[in-house]
Amino acid sequence: MPFMERRRAERFDFQLPVIVRWKHGSEMREVRTVSDNLSSSGIHFSLPEGLKNGTAVEVMMTLPNQITLAGPLSVRCFGRVQRCEPEGGAKQGIAAAFEKFEFLPSIEYAA
Repeated sequence: MPFMERRRAERFDFQLPVIVRWKHGSEMREVRTVSDNLSSSGIHFSLPEGLKNGTAVEVMMTLPNQITLAGPLSVRCFGRVQRCEPEGGAKQGIAAAFEKFEFLPSIEYAA
């Protein structure tokens, strides 16, 4: 059976610093990590712990000129975890789909 691509948008292999936030019970967690790849519809990154499918996440990053073609652009993305997979060691690979974007003034967020 041939492989069928399910992604809606082209993925780019950019390793960008990102801040990931999510709620764990009543506690808000925040981790700085690096993206493995991203697209206009989602992102893949690694965390030291797994997240349940459907977990709401907030991802902040500064998109480089290679993506924006107009200079660096800080953005906050809101989405949900679609997949969590064990990687080498204690890391977990997380795929999240974006639902909403918020563009930030460059002084508000700098990775």
